This record gives sequence, structure tokens and C-alpha cells, in this order.
Amino acid sequence: MSVAEIIFVRGATEGINLVANSLCRSSYFNEGDEIIISHMEHHSNIVPWQLLCNRKKLHLKVVPVNNKGEFIFEEYEKLISEKTKLVSIVHISNALGTINPVKKIVDKAHEYNIPVLLDGAQAVPHTKVDVQKLDCDFYVFSGHKVFGPTGIGVLYGKTEFLDKMEPFQGGGDMISEVTFEKTTYDDLPQKFEAGTPNIVGGIALGAAIDYLTSFDMKEISEHEEKLLKYGTEKLLEIEGLKIIGTSEHKASVISFVIDGIHPYDIGTIIDTDGIAIRTGHHCTMPLIKRFNLSATARASFSMYNKIEEIDHLYNALLKVKKMFS
Repeated sequence: MSVAEIIFVRGATEGINLVANSLCRSSYFNEGDEIIISHMEHHSNIVPWQLLCNRKKLHLKVVPVNNKGEFIFEEYEKLISEKTKLVSIVHISNALGTINPVKKIVDKAHEYNIPVLLDGAQAVPHTKVDVQKLDCDFYVFSGHKVFGPTGIGVLYGKTEFLDKMEPFQGGGDMISEVTFEKTTYDDLPQKFEAGTPNIVGGIALGAAIDYLTSFDMKEISEHEEKLLKYGTEKLLEIEGLKIIGTSEHKASVISFVIDGIHPYDIGTIIDTDGIAIRTGHHCTMPLIKRFNLSATARASFSMYNKIEEIDHLYNALLKVKKMFS
């Protein structure tokens, strides 16, 4: 791995769009080719590929999930064909917490020489990520997910692909020489970093990563697993509460609904108790519709959370229940 394979972008969304747009401008895709994603993707890993499919007349194939919210690997295998040119899969689902078998997904794709992009926005703050061990061809994440600022993120790409890809944007700093007749591009990573970079954001992201990696990632994972286990058991004590996403392998996310109470009401009411959760479709509308829902409430636990805070959430949800009884 080389530092030249690290490209600074505005976040995971721009990283995915960079890959999609750069591949679109190259001769990599031909009419009728296929791209594989999964049913649990964030909109950022759906819309760019739809746009690409429309421009190049490609087909988007979707790996289904089971009732637990798990990636169905057997269906993935069935979708791979001689027309498959790219696989783009979320590492950890932001809506369900499902940890996908990404190494297995990558290895299967590579059996057919198909490159794989992994959306690691939710994975990087919760687990140690080694792109070389995963052997993925592209990996993206956002700075604000690792306690850094918004508007900065990283795209990792293997040199063999980045060298062949057309630039996503043109301008200063990404050029070697410019004439009115022709422009030659600079070496990686400058080739994909047109214009004045987000210098402050890059420095802040570096500080955030230094802070995060000053802890033992294994200890962070173990702590979050304890929070997830306790939180799951505690919330299921509430009558009418159902957890959406019950994969055997989960990150510290509990997405839930309560019978007869809209998730927006849940979020608004417990906010008055100082509890911050997310409500809505979490930018995963197809996934939420898969469970016949319009929204969920989502509690996310991180390295800084405590068991006592889960008790606070539990008591606040009991108040919500009482208000609607």
C-alpha cells in the first residue's frame, strides 16, 4: 500500500461518486454490464450507481437481505455473471448495525476478477480496518464518523485502478502540464484532488484518527459489544418494542419501533430528557421498506457511552409508552 492510494474527498459520498464518475468516463463499462450492490445500502451507495447505469445503459443488481437483516451470500453468488463489472457493498449497515462478511464478499468477486468497493463509513470508528487484508479495491469513509469534522473523508483505491481512471474533476493541482491543446495529469493522488484542498479538515481528520487509534480498537469493540448486548436485552423488556436488524454479527446499533407510536414522536419526546437518537429512514429507504416500515428509531452506542445511559434511554421510553397508553 502507498500513500499515493489515499485520496482526500469530502466524505464517503464523494468517494463513491468519484469512483462512479471516473469509471463512467473510462472505457471500463460497456452497455449491458452489471453492478452488484445490496439491499442494505445507504443512498450514497445506490444513487451514484443508478446515475452511472443510466448513462452507460448498465444493470444494477441487488443482493437481498433476510428477515434478520443479513446479507444472503448464496443470492450474491447467483447474481455474479460474466457481465458483472463491479461490486459495491456496505461494510457495516448504518440502519441495522449488520456487519457484512466483506472479506468473503471480496474473495468471491476476485475469483472472477471483479473489483470491489466497500463503504466503510460505519466500520472505521468501531473496528480495526486493514484494506490490505480485506484486499478490497476501493474503500471509503467520512471524517465525522471518526470524531473529526464534516466535509472531509478518504477514498482508498488500488493503484492499478486509479491509474486507469479518468479524473473526476479538473483544475489546479491535479495537472502536470496544461496547454490549450492538451492537458497531462499529475501523479496519484493529486490526479484526483483538483483545486485548493480542505487543509484544515485534513489536519483535523489526522488529529481525530490519532485520537481514535490511541485506544486499543479491540477494547473499543468489546466495550461496544457489552453495550449492545445490555441495550438489546433491556429494550426488549419494553412491551410492544421490536428491534429491526437482529443479525448474529452486529455493530453497536439498535434500530427499533414501538407498536402504535411513530418513531418521530419517540425521538422528539426523549429529546426533552437529553437523549439523542436518530429517527427516519436513515438514508436507507429501500431497506426500511423491505421491513414494511416508513421509519425506525435508532440508538447508536460508541466508545464513550455507558451502561447508565442505556438505563436512561429505557426509562425515557417507558415515559413515552405511558404518554400513548
